[in-house]
Amino acid sequence: MSKKAFIFPGQGSQYVGMAKDLFEKSVEAKEMIKTADDILGVNLSYIMFNGPEDELKQTRLTQPAIFLHSVILAGIIRTLDADVAAGHSLGEYSAYVASGVIQFHEALKLVQARGSAMQEAGENNKGTMAAVIGLEPDVVEKICSVASVVGIVQCANFNSTGQIVISGSLEGVKKAMELSKNAGAKIVKELAVSAAFHSPLMLSAKGKFQSALDATNFYQSKFPVYTNVSAKPVNNIPEIKSLLNEQITAPVRWEETIKNMISDGIEEFYEIGPGNVLQGLVKRINPDVKRFGIDKFQDVEKYL
Repeated sequence: MSKKAFIFPGQGSQYVGMAKDLFEKSVEAKEMIKTADDILGVNLSYIMFNGPEDELKQTRLTQPAIFLHSVILAGIIRTLDADVAAGHSLGEYSAYVASGVIQFHEALKLVQARGSAMQEAGENNKGTMAAVIGLEPDVVEKICSVASVVGIVQCANFNSTGQIVISGSLEGVKKAMELSKNAGAKIVKELAVSAAFHSPLMLSAKGKFQSALDATNFYQSKFPVYTNVSAKPVNNIPEIKSLLNEQITAPVRWEETIKNMISDGIEEFYEIGPGNVLQGLVKRINPDVKRFGIDKFQDVEKYL
């Protein structure tokens, strides 16, 4: 039997109409979506199904929407079991629900608190993010260090070979973009984001989020979850809580995570949630492993 990993997407994978077919075709999905609307005190399902897109893109709504879509899918696939899991940024919470570390109801409140705290931090500390394609990680880290003279900037996502996202203040990111172009980057592109995620500009969100983490029950994991901060599996509950809070300002070590999973024997990767971003990243990191996507109800049907 091939060893399997469930991988869960993060912010940016949302789309208008997400999870609508799950709601219509699965009684279990319908119940989970109605429960989520009640717990959150927001008609999230209406925004997920109908938009408008601008509203769905608000961090405080985007994060619960992607989380909900992902967790429903992981909950209704019956004949597919994970050996390990990981999630990209927000997706780490979906991974912890799939592994039994956090219960669905509590995780929903936690993700809502995280999204609200990060949106507020972004409104109070304006920043941006940019993708840098075609430079080595140590080169981009040096560039960020040099650009930090004019403003905050650091590597936020080590996504795949030669694809790094930087994050920080407008001045810092613009300077790092200029230096990256001069250093020979193939593509340097500012991203359409509402805040400088995974940078020190999110620091105020950590304080607010800590109390939500403290109020949440955590349980022993059914299988290892690789964390964004260390790119390694962690099974110690105090350490999991600490790393989840640290993740708000720390880089996502995605390439390292996938490589570590492969060296630990994982041969099949299942992206569970909206979109196919992670499948593309896994392909770039190692084209030899198998990749699958589970997003729509028709993707679920073969595993019922």
